[in-house]
Amino acid sequence: MGFLPVGIVTSPPYNLNIKYNSYKDNLDTNEYLNWIEDVIVACKRVLRDDGSFFLNVGGSLKNPWIPFDIAQKARKHFYLQNTIHWIKSISIPEENISIGHYKPINSNRFHHIGQEYIFHFTKNNNVVLNKIATGVDYKDKSNIKRWKSTNGVDKHDRGNVWYIPYETVQSSKSHPAAFPIKLPEMCIRDHGIEKTNLVLDPFMGSGSTTIACRNLSVDYIGFEIDPVYTSMFTE
Repeated sequence: MGFLPVGIVTSPPYNLNIKYNSYKDNLDTNEYLNWIEDVIVACKRVLRDDGSFFLNVGGSLKNPWIPFDIAQKARKHFYLQNTIHWIKSISIPEENISIGHYKPINSNRFHHIGQEYIFHFTKNNNVVLNKIATGVDYKDKSNIKRWKSTNGVDKHDRGNVWYIPYETVQSSKSHPAAFPIKLPEMCIRDHGIEKTNLVLDPFMGSGSTTIACRNLSVDYIGFEIDPVYTSMFTE
């Protein structure tokens, strides 16, 4: 049991015809979803019973159903314990704050997609999380003592909306769909670093999960079929 991953953090190709170095991201929809289900089944087979499977997926304006279709495939094999929204851009007019990446208004029908999903799957729906590790500081510190539920800790529950910035300018050598290192870091912290002995990423890409694990001193294992991308995190 010690060699089974207690955490899986990954982001597969979304079948949106993204220009990867070698992988063809334009399979027939049914073929793609059946393939994804095979991956999900394999993840369930190797994940510890008390583990967490964080699956990052997104859609497009032309194909918004992909995340939900994938979640439906996983429904036969996992509990959906949490649905986390990865927010890429946010605007708060009252605070005169706009952060993240925005695009020009170029459609009168569709909104620019500024978020993706992180589905938190578990085998039993009762995995205990370390919500303090991803918590938000109290703005009014007097509430720390006022509410017994805080146990004296200066943290709110962050909830399922996570703003995580990401790089928008990519070089010709970079991975075309890399998620930010903070995303797997947040997932691992959420599950609990202290009880995470091994993390698996079956789609390592440019190695964001690898770097996150190194930063957190957590062991990891992963797979990547393209040597161009593996060279990015083995140099």
